[in-house]
Amino acid sequence: MKDSLYRAPKGTRDLVWPDSERRRSFINLFAEISSSAGYEEIVLPMFEHIEVFQRLGDGTDVVRKEMYDFEDKGGRQIALRPEQTASIVRSYAENRPPLPWKVWYAGPNFRYERAQRGRYRQFDQVGMEALGSEDPYLDVEVISVAWRFYEALGLKNVNLLLNSMGTANDRSRYIEALSEYFANQKGDLSKESQDTFVANPLRVLDSKRDEDAQVIAEAPSILDHLSDEANDHFIKVQEGLEKLGIPYSVEPKLVRGLDYYLKTTFEFISESIDAAQDAIGGGGRYDGLAAEMGAPETPGVGFALGLDRTLMACDAEKSFPEPKHLLEIFVVDATDGSHALVVADQLRQEGFKVDRAFDNRSMKAQMKAADKSGAKIAVIIGDDEVRSGVVTIRDLRGEDGQEEIASELMIADLRKRLR
Repeated sequence: MKDSLYRAPKGTRDLVWPDSERRRSFINLFAEISSSAGYEEIVLPMFEHIEVFQRLGDGTDVVRKEMYDFEDKGGRQIALRPEQTASIVRSYAENRPPLPWKVWYAGPNFRYERAQRGRYRQFDQVGMEALGSEDPYLDVEVISVAWRFYEALGLKNVNLLLNSMGTANDRSRYIEALSEYFANQKGDLSKESQDTFVANPLRVLDSKRDEDAQVIAEAPSILDHLSDEANDHFIKVQEGLEKLGIPYSVEPKLVRGLDYYLKTTFEFISESIDAAQDAIGGGGRYDGLAAEMGAPETPGVGFALGLDRTLMACDAEKSFPEPKHLLEIFVVDATDGSHALVVADQLRQEGFKVDRAFDNRSMKAQMKAADKSGAKIAVIIGDDEVRSGVVTIRDLRGEDGQEEIASELMIADLRKRLR
């Protein structure tokens, strides 16, 4: 038991190099693409008053089963964020930024889920939200940013599934029709789906169990319950995607797992990973959420993409590879270590990525460390070099051998070799 206390908790893990650097590169690429569309970064608290996340819907698994919630020392009921859309809408309600408000985010969320590959209890997402416009072309813009990001990652086998949940009234009518249908078919559903039906009939449509497949296939379609307003919006979204050359499939059973979605909903599916975890991102419109948090009626649309599952898809397609080692130069000091201290700092100020050895290790040990470091070049300083005012530059990865260079020419020489 004691040993287990000094291991990462179940459903979490340490990200060490190169995974940590790959995560950073993933987020940096998303930031670049999001910023190019006018979205600005927002950094949110990792915990909120629990009421913020209860807006997701009492019938959702996220609220009923998965939230990490606790009472803090002031007696307040707090929850670690299971997602970030609700926090962004809370931030809008609190700060009232000018509209339209377009933001992107990245960072960890927390859900008490069954831990498995690609699904962790602490997991990273990137995403974006746009508040202040009902324009269906804003839905298209949001979807297109996610699509272009997948393209930038080099992913080819991603499918976009599209649906509409209609207006609030459309959704209510559909839930009534769905409840009546599932009540009549309840005996043919799996035990798990029978339990889900009691909590949230919409979630039954998410079941991947074989015994539920036929019942779900014959269930009423939301598209038959759309008002003219919602149908016109949905048509415009489809037309916009076609104008941008973004392929999609209409999937009437796509409802997503959170209760706040209205009108457009969408999901990105990878053909390259296991079907049980093939959803790598998704989102939709949530026009009523701001008013529930005390703000004026404010439409919104956004998405979240799972970092772990997206990287699983990248691995399967052999795209967005792990980064090569960061180091360029390793300084070897066979005197007393003080020269390496000065030279390494000097080179870092010039923009080079530099490391060195410590503890006055032998020349042989330092050269071995230099080779293992992944650096391309070793800058060697020994007693002879100090007396002659030179350094020895050795190519660690090619066939250039080594060469003595005057100390004052070292930076220009290294820049020529590496740049």
